[in-house]
Amino acid sequence: MQDLFENAISQNTPNQFVAEFDKGIQLYIKREDLLHPEVSGNKFRKLKYNLLQAKELGKRQILTFGGAHSNHISATAAAGKILGFEMIAVVRGEELTDSEEKWSPTLKYASSCGIKFDFISREEYRKKDSEDYLENLKLKYPEAYIIPEGGTNDLAIKGCEEILSKQDDDFNYICSSVGTGGTLSGLINSANGSQKVLGFSSLKTDYLKDEISKSVNSDNWEIIPDYHFGGYARVNADLINFMNDFSKKYKIILDPVYTGKLVFGIFDLVKQGYFPENSKILAIHTGGLQGIEGMNRLLKKKDLPQIEY
Repeated sequence: MQDLFENAISQNTPNQFVAEFDKGIQLYIKREDLLHPEVSGNKFRKLKYNLLQAKELGKRQILTFGGAHSNHISATAAAGKILGFEMIAVVRGEELTDSEEKWSPTLKYASSCGIKFDFISREEYRKKDSEDYLENLKLKYPEAYIIPEGGTNDLAIKGCEEILSKQDDDFNYICSSVGTGGTLSGLINSANGSQKVLGFSSLKTDYLKDEISKSVNSDNWEIIPDYHFGGYARVNADLINFMNDFSKKYKIILDPVYTGKLVFGIFDLVKQGYFPENSKILAIHTGGLQGIEGMNRLLKKKDLPQIEY
């Protein structure tokens, strides 16, 4: 199993040049989405040490959490299939129980990998991090290694510390989208002392700074809160049109939940003069492209533009 991870990251992911703006400001994108065809981006990094730990502990099952369009559930299902684990996903939304026709493309893919679903109500799902709830889960699934929603824990942060390498030392800014904070924490811990790390929040919330502060060893970072487009997985026509124009021009597909908002934000901050002259910016492409099909179904219902991919 360890060879799988080592082989997949034996080469550093490439930094693709995107654009040079006024005042010599340059933008590159680190193509973490190319790490693996099914377990790409930050999900690969977060799962690596967790799955190695599960193997060392002799666990035969992996249990995790997520919603109907979760990149984390999709990646966990794919990794579990490759590595021979039994997989369970506790999924938010008891209304999905009675018919597979209601399942998102993400859930259908994860099911094809062999993952089993435990659908629960949104009210019950809010208890997923409580000690009592987790103890009951351990009794129900005694053979399971439990990974939290989004995959973020100390081992996930350790994996995300491997995103940056020596080839990235000459960048002034490291930029990433932020969901649960694990990826950004890893980037902060591995950035060199001259770099500033910017986290573009995909959530309409202000708790992220306190959470990330518990896991990092530097204060050379900042949360950018202005590009969530209304909250997690919320989008509008401006964002979708930007993503489509970007993919046509630069041949890089972005996802609407995380990386699309990140790159939109970077372009807007450049226009506002946020970055000093001759800044060299590295944006992290965290993958998540599997969710585009499901998002397009939602966009069609709302009579919004479709994501081209």
